[in-house]
Amino acid sequence: MTVGEAARRQAKVLIFDADDTLWENNVVFERVIDDFLAWLDHPTLDRAELRAVLDDIERANAVAHGYGSKVFLRSLAECLERLRERPATEFERQEIDRLAVALVEHRVELMPGVAEALDELAVRHELLLLTKGDQAEQQRKLDACGLLHHFRAAHIVAEKNVETYRWLVREHGFDPSGAWMIGNSPKSDILPARAAGLNAVFIPNENTWVLEDDELDPTDPGVLRLASFRDLLRHF
Repeated sequence: MTVGEAARRQAKVLIFDADDTLWENNVVFERVIDDFLAWLDHPTLDRAELRAVLDDIERANAVAHGYGSKVFLRSLAECLERLRERPATEFERQEIDRLAVALVEHRVELMPGVAEALDELAVRHELLLLTKGDQAEQQRKLDACGLLHHFRAAHIVAEKNVETYRWLVREHGFDPSGAWMIGNSPKSDILPARAAGLNAVFIPNENTWVLEDDELDPTDPGVLRLASFRDLLRHF
């Protein structure tokens, strides 16, 4: 039996990631990073080297402080201070805030085909939503997306790891072997869901945050790889 056939016969619970699966998110952060690195105009480091410094800082801050715009701005300020080997001035902090206005003003932009596909999937299956990040920031997106009526429940968590998925199974009382986690992040959506006994649907997004990348086993029969969100309708 192929993965697609198994999905059609067994899938009863579909769990959706939000950022960069239901709507665009990281592309806005990437635009701010591009502007930030151009503004830094470092005399010796090229863009790749500057980005490596920022990635290291973001990785540490994600562990210590979580996710979201506030943590991102903190990382930008720390990156500037590390590179210039001094505290950021008030003017520099204001400039970072100005660069990041797009994060605050960004409207939720659904990925192509999301609204139409959820209309159909919600008729045939039980849908849940699982997103990680800052509680208030993620709730604002959920309230603005216009999709919540499709989901039995929507959960905002600090991290999406194996224990989070095991908690979700207990919370809603479903059989993990008949459930599918759908998302764009190998690190947060696919690998921990598989480790918790769920199946997974990987829908790549070229703008996925670099810190969410990880290696997937191409031979794993429990992972369905799709090119677009609309393709879910062919399998579920």
